Amino acid sequence: MKKLSADVVVCGAGIAGVSAAYHLAVKHGIRKVLLVDEQAPLTLTSDKSTEAYRNWWPGPGSTMVRFMNRSIDLLERLAAESDNYFNMNRRGYVFLTARPEQARVMERVAKEVSELGAGPIRTYRGRPDDPVYPACRARGFDPGLCGAELALHPAEVRKQYPFINATAIAMLHVRRCGWLSAQQLGMYLLQQAKETGAQYLMGRVSGVSVGKGGVESVQVAGERDGLDISTRSLVIAAGPLLKQAGALIGIDFPVFNELHGKIAFNDPQGVIPRDVPLMIWTDPMKLPWTEEEREVLEGSEKTRWLLEEFPSGVHFRPEGGEGSQAILALWTYDIKPQEPVWPPVFDPEYAEIVLRGMAGMVPGLSVYLGKAAKPFVDGGYYCKTQENRPLIGPLPVKGAFVIGALSGFGIMAGMAAGELLGNHVSGSALPDYAPAFLLSRYDDPEYKKLLLSWDATSGQL
Repeated sequence: MKKLSADVVVCGAGIAGVSAAYHLAVKHGIRKVLLVDEQAPLTLTSDKSTEAYRNWWPGPGSTMVRFMNRSIDLLERLAAESDNYFNMNRRGYVFLTARPEQARVMERVAKEVSELGAGPIRTYRGRPDDPVYPACRARGFDPGLCGAELALHPAEVRKQYPFINATAIAMLHVRRCGWLSAQQLGMYLLQQAKETGAQYLMGRVSGVSVGKGGVESVQVAGERDGLDISTRSLVIAAGPLLKQAGALIGIDFPVFNELHGKIAFNDPQGVIPRDVPLMIWTDPMKLPWTEEEREVLEGSEKTRWLLEEFPSGVHFRPEGGEGSQAILALWTYDIKPQEPVWPPVFDPEYAEIVLRGMAGMVPGLSVYLGKAAKPFVDGGYYCKTQENRPLIGPLPVKGAFVIGALSGFGIMAGMAAGELLGNHVSGSALPDYAPAFLLSRYDDPEYKKLLLSWDATSGQL
């Protein structure tokens, strides 16, 4: 077995691992950082998302808002130094509802999240003294634009987004949000890390040797030969394979995986303007079917479920640059923990369901039902803790660290997560939110009590 050495071995080359390597090598000057993955960087899950970001996070407490604000600060700095190499924009997220009770929830939650540090709320009630609605920049971003526009008058919703279903009566346009190219962001970070000495090695971490003093070496299975890498520091950044990687050092991470899909389809008739924000329908809905289609679906137990009410959350954004007609759309209507498999297997009806959900939100898209080319279906796994907060920091095995359970927020949280991991490994000063992401939080009896009521107190829209 071939022998190598490294100051730090990072297991996993998704956005978490790449960001960790960047901060260790570039920000902390650790030269021998070795990034190990059996696949090409950023190809397992990191490039399968909407590539979006937001600072709009519910409680309890302001931990996630502060964490995300820090990550967005770092993204903005990268965008400035790289001439926005990864095409970061600030179009925002728009949450929409057609239900009066949901509009009230929207107003309450907006106030709560604003007070947690997400920025001021500007309210529109259809009055002469309503504030001026800030315009959205299609490209680039205004760092000063934050908070949200809360429109509680249907006319304002229609004025801003006339293509949205006319039943919408309220919306919340959150501003320190948008999207970017995850692939280009990751490759920029990787290139910067490589220029300061970090290396990428294709192979599978197959074992970890642990002695009385902690981590001693990492074994890697390659295509031809095995490697034994002498190191005192191992960073587990294995994404949806976090449990398997933890088992190598006897740790059972309290995580599970959900499969989240997305579709891509073309909008040649321009039903959706190309400069709109990411838009989310916050109400449950029944799919739009013709009477003839309903009769057919009703006639079989296998298809009858398609007539039932689906949960809230269908959302979309435009994709691509000038001349593109592509729309990305997502709807996670069936969330259940499952073991990851590759390639992921999606519900055969997923594309049809998402497109019909989109037509419920944007009626003009009905022109494509049964007529459009079959949408492209893609997706990946969200690795999550029960309370949907990440795991970042040292582990019970000396020299071992984790950066994972980044759920569906890996792209947006990646910079702050990598920074925090780098500070842990290097022994640098930690931000005040660091304890909230330690694995050891589950040893705290008070935290265990909090978990029992977490869903009831989350305050999510």
